[in-house]
Amino acid sequence: MTETALPPIVAVVGPTAAGKSDLAVDLALAVDGEVVNTDAMQLYRGMDIGTAKLTPAERRGVPHHLLDVLEVTETASVAAFQREARAVVADVRARGRVPVLVGGSALYTRAVLDRMEFPGTDPALRARLEGELETAGVAALHARLAEVDPAAAAGIEPGNGRRVVRALEVVELTGRPFAASLPVPAYVAEPTLQLGVAVDRPTLDARIERRVEAMYDAGLLDEVARLLERGLADGLTASRAIGYREAAAHLAGDLSLEEARERTVVATRRFVRRQEAWFRRDERIVWVDGPDAALSAIGLARTGAPA
Repeated sequence: MTETALPPIVAVVGPTAAGKSDLAVDLALAVDGEVVNTDAMQLYRGMDIGTAKLTPAERRGVPHHLLDVLEVTETASVAAFQREARAVVADVRARGRVPVLVGGSALYTRAVLDRMEFPGTDPALRARLEGELETAGVAALHARLAEVDPAAAAGIEPGNGRRVVRALEVVELTGRPFAASLPVPAYVAEPTLQLGVAVDRPTLDARIERRVEAMYDAGLLDEVARLLERGLADGLTASRAIGYREAAAHLAGDLSLEEARERTVVATRRFVRRQEAWFRRDERIVWVDGPDAALSAIGLARTGAPA
């Protein structure tokens, strides 16, 4: 099969609680596809309820790739994910099937689809910066990043110590702004189509409230308790997952149950705002309101017509 004859790559993107996972399965069934996860937290084994990971029954027989590939003590790496996900996508296409990427982690999706190279790392430099993070605190390092790379600081949540350290490391290593290592909006393979799931704000806010309530009703606290026994608190990535950190705080006695629920809702809504801002900046995304519109866009991508 020649490169030009390969099936398209489809990515379903959009905010949390928009209905991306179910749409991805609908599309995969309609176009003879396989789903490829691009949600950073669904990479983790045992993080099921709090990430709204589809159950085997909900996957309706569609193969799903890159779910449950890490332990909660392991640190997720965008660079490693890029290598693994691109290999999966290439294999799916080589077999004549359509890879349907789905997830709310914008950087992970872009790392698969777009031209993006990852600067190396310097263990000594990383250790020094992590030591400074420990002693001086994330606020001090974020302030330093704001001095040397204001654009990077503006795009990184002040409390995200890991990303602040990485941005400072890249700036010191390369002498260039951190943004220089971020994805270039140019697909590495064609045809590629990004489908954004459009949901109005009031509907999305209501869905988030119902989703958090359903997570707790389904046993989120028990899930978090099991994961804490497996080392969740020591995981640099998994421990920061929205819903899990609040539930862990409740189990530790630091938050009431109602406070944990409410903080999860607030944190999810805040995260959704950042997701929407990220995705809306990408003018290549075709926004759809359901399976029919999505299938129409895929049909146009197959023929090479404008979407």
